[in-house]
Amino acid sequence: MSPTVQKYGLLVIKVLLTFAFLAAGLAKLAGAEMMVQTFEAVGLGQWFRYVTGLIEIGGAALLWLGGRQVFGAGLLLCTMLGAILAHLFIIGPSALPALVLGVLAAIVVFAHRDQVTTR
Repeated sequence: MSPTVQKYGLLVIKVLLTFAFLAAGLAKLAGAEMMVQTFEAVGLGQWFRYVTGLIEIGGAALLWLGGRQVFGAGLLLCTMLGAILAHLFIIGPSALPALVLGVLAAIVVFAHRDQVTTR
């Protein structure tokens, strides 16, 4: 794959992740009824909805800060791993959206893995 395709492909992935996680994070913080019900079903309390929303917005912002993209994508990946588990074992019905977003976040982590290597 050419470096140009890789560069712009990664850019498209980061834009998609940013829109998805900003929307989801803002919905959580705004108290959208669906989010309130989802976190009620999870059973950890509404404080966890606020924490998750802040993590999603913070992770999306970190995708655009030089030298910090791996950390933002890592936060989003961990969040999606938790969402997958919550869908599979608690709330159902489909973990597919969380899986897709998790794979996209993993691609960004892989692309920026050099940010966590020791020099």
